[in-house]
Amino acid sequence: MKLPVVIAWLLATGTVSGLLTTPPAERSGTEVSLASKAGIVTGADQTEAYLPYLRGKRVAVLANPTTIIGKRHLVDSLQSRGVHIVKVFGPEHGFRGNASAGVVVADEKDPATGIPIISLYGSKRQPSAADLADVDVLLYDLQDVGCRFYTNINALRNLMDACAQNDKELLILDRPNPNGYLVDGPVLDMQLKSGIGQFPIPIAHGLTVAEFAQMANGEKWLPGGKPCRLNIIPVKNYRHDMEYMLPVKPSPNLNTQQSILLYPSTCLFEGTVLNHGRGTQFPFTVLGSPALKGKFDFAYTPVSIPGMSETPLHMNQVCYGLDLRQYDTRELRKTGRINLDWMITLYNAYPDKEHFFDRTQSKEIGNINGLAGTLDFKKQIEAGKSAPEIRASWEPGLSQYKQMRRKYLLYK
Repeated sequence: MKLPVVIAWLLATGTVSGLLTTPPAERSGTEVSLASKAGIVTGADQTEAYLPYLRGKRVAVLANPTTIIGKRHLVDSLQSRGVHIVKVFGPEHGFRGNASAGVVVADEKDPATGIPIISLYGSKRQPSAADLADVDVLLYDLQDVGCRFYTNINALRNLMDACAQNDKELLILDRPNPNGYLVDGPVLDMQLKSGIGQFPIPIAHGLTVAEFAQMANGEKWLPGGKPCRLNIIPVKNYRHDMEYMLPVKPSPNLNTQQSILLYPSTCLFEGTVLNHGRGTQFPFTVLGSPALKGKFDFAYTPVSIPGMSETPLHMNQVCYGLDLRQYDTRELRKTGRINLDWMITLYNAYPDKEHFFDRTQSKEIGNINGLAGTLDFKKQIEAGKSAPEIRASWEPGLSQYKQMRRKYLLYK
């Protein structure tokens, strides 16, 4: 299949923001980050490559706190450089990132710039024709974390569809995928399509957002199959196997590098009766339940935290379970696989197995079938299947996806 045309401007030279260097003290190990060695330069930081293109145009931006040039928000920076930004579209968590997961976000005016902000996580999920009537080009710059159930790729698809239907151009400033080395998990059964899974891809898809956009075009995932006109500023000096320390947390509950790297594995617990760190300052890195008292020594107590989790599961109750904050994430990189052992271990330890996957007492979004992307996973855990047996059931779909993925890679 022929790939869509990509217009890419690359700088001959560039400098690297110090924010992209991984401090050894913040990582599992003491080796210097491959990213800092290579001098990774994000699409947004290559301003000379796209500022001439934007000047004189009416620009709309899909943005959140990860949308930065150096240490400054891209919208603020572009405005100061004379780019005419007519509006901003806000995704889940909002433009300035102050809304909790799953919370509806309203339209507003940005107090810092006076620019109208149109929420795409409220009454609508994509721009209307009226929203785009005074726009010449849309700009997408959100940091993704490489997982099917992370909603930024849903927002990207919706923006692409709006551009395709209204004959607008989409400029993508690409960023590294911090889990780019990982391509694993069952491919979504499209009968389970939902807000946390909309595409026939595995849990960890191994793509940057620009590569995903090419895939969405090439595989005709936009409604009606009409492609979106893409312009892409690729990341300089990047490969998928590189370590990358995010300069800004991508969402309120992915607030550490450890949480981001564990997320493909531990987000599956959002489909169980266990708390997975929501209501703490270390979400996705601890797992537990009051029912596991006496089974594990580690304990913590989830509480209400505005902007992160107002009503976490097992709020104000002592939870017992696993502490993964010091887990060596290099083990995940060595295997190139999602960790299934934690799910198997905690299920086996849980006394009321009939309700292990019962989410009726939680107000959080997620069920195990939608998160895993298959009806088989829950049954396999309940049947006592081993991790290798579960992985075997992901084939041939996973291998077929990997083969298809190769057509759309910008960083081979």
